[in-house]
Parts: sequence; C-alpha cells; structure tokens
Amino acid sequence: MPLSAEDIRSLHRDDLRILHTIERLMRWHQWVPEDLIRQKTGFSAGEVKYRAGRLHAKGMVRYDTVPYEGYTLVSTGYDTLALTDLVRRGTVSALGGLIGEGKEAVVYEALGVTPLVLKFHHLGERSFRAVRRGREYGDPAHNLPRSEVSIASAAHEYAALQHLHPRVNVPLPIAYNRHVVVMALISGLTLNRVRLTSPSDTLGEILELIRTTYSMGVVHADLSEFNLMVSDDRCVVIDWPQWVATDHPAAHAHIVRDISTVLGYFRKKYRIMYDVSEAVRCVTT
Repeated sequence: MPLSAEDIRSLHRDDLRILHTIERLMRWHQWVPEDLIRQKTGFSAGEVKYRAGRLHAKGMVRYDTVPYEGYTLVSTGYDTLALTDLVRRGTVSALGGLIGEGKEAVVYEALGVTPLVLKFHHLGERSFRAVRRGREYGDPAHNLPRSEVSIASAAHEYAALQHLHPRVNVPLPIAYNRHVVVMALISGLTLNRVRLTSPSDTLGEILELIRTTYSMGVVHADLSEFNLMVSDDRCVVIDWPQWVATDHPAAHAHIVRDISTVLGYFRKKYRIMYDVSEAVRCVTT
C-alpha cells in the first residue's frame, strides 16, 4: 500500500502510542495479544479496539483472532513510525511523491531543509530470502525477522554513504531511522536512460570511482547501469545496501562482477572495448 501523508497526519497521539506499543512488544510476540496492549498502554478494552481498528483500516497493522486476538505491524506501520520520528526530529517536513519502487526498497521525494530522498527498505519474500543467503546481516543463523533485516539493510547502506561521502560521488547521507535512509536529492537520470556524448570519458570516470571506493575498503557488489546516475555531467553511485568490505571472502568476485557489468554495458551500447582483467588490475592495485 502506498504511503499516505494524509493518513499519517490524521493519526491521534493515542493511535501512535498503540503503534509504538505493538512495535516494542513484537520483540517477543509475532502477534501481540490485545490484552497485553491494553495492559501496557493503560487504555480500556474499548479504546484499544477503537484505536487498533483505525490503524487496521489504514493498513498499518494486521489483526487476527487465532490463536488469540492480536495485532502485528506491517510495512506501512513501520513506515509511519519511522516517518513520524523523522518529522519530530526536524529532519523531514513534508512527504512528496513516489520516485520508484524496486525489489528491496520504495523511494519517495521529501522536503527538509533541502530537497530529500527517503528510501524505505522493504524486503519482500523473494528479496528477503536472497538477502539472508547473500549478506552478513541477513545470516539465517541469526534468525532475524524480515523487519529487522530491513532495518539492518538501511543501517548498512547509511554506513557506506557516511564512509564514502564526499570522496566518492554518492548521495549525501542526512539521517536514518529504522528501515529508512534519508539522503539529499540528486537530480539526474540513471545511466541506462542517458545517451552520453563522451562515453569513453564517462567510463573512465566510473572506473576511477570504483578505484577510489576500493581504496577506501569498499566494494559496491551490485554495480550496473541502473544504479549509476548522471547528474550535472558527473556520475553518482547509488544503492549501497549490499556493499562488502575489501577483506570480505567474496570481495574479489564482487569487484570482478561489478567491473564486468559496467564494461559489458559500454561495450554493448557504445562499442567501447576494454579488457576486464586489465580494468580489475587498475582498480585493485
């Protein structure tokens, strides 16, 4: 369900108290018993049913009666908690329109002191399984629920942006809350949507970005024409939740794949031939 600024504005502080209580109690309960919500909030049974019913109608919680009457947060509820915290702290003042939606995230425009991007990490069932197999913070041995892996994904991406900016052209990190990363808005288009006037120069710039990133101990690990943006005649690297450190056992395989993907794109679209092994050597030495 798309995030509705109007739905969030219409919430009473007691609605938000119910949401916060369910979130806190979900550390111990997949479905939080209605009686426990009443006990923790001090609300009457009727007040809990009314407030939780409002949240259910707005798609922020689910309700079930088996094996007991209880509630669980869904992604819109987590989105609401994160966004209201960011507003309360003065990071965000207004939510804008939807920019894009992928397998692992939903991205909105927003306003703060400057124009912003809000990236909501939403791991669906397929991406959740892939993350648990392929990323350290998704290790199945840790048995984290999907919401916690989404939070870890956001924190991982924010850490990369903080580490790399400003030496590498990445979005300026502003803040993160739960599963949401706040970044400065970048005007531009992804590489696949641009016809370059000097593709050889752009390829050289991209390889230099990869080299600088590698020298700072980081490998993107999912680089392609879809997460390279062309903005004001410079390239910006976006989408960092899957990055690995250069001492990771799979780092070399990831850097080879990143470079192969970029070179393959330029070879196919612009007929530019560049040896992958030579490019990997230049980047890593």
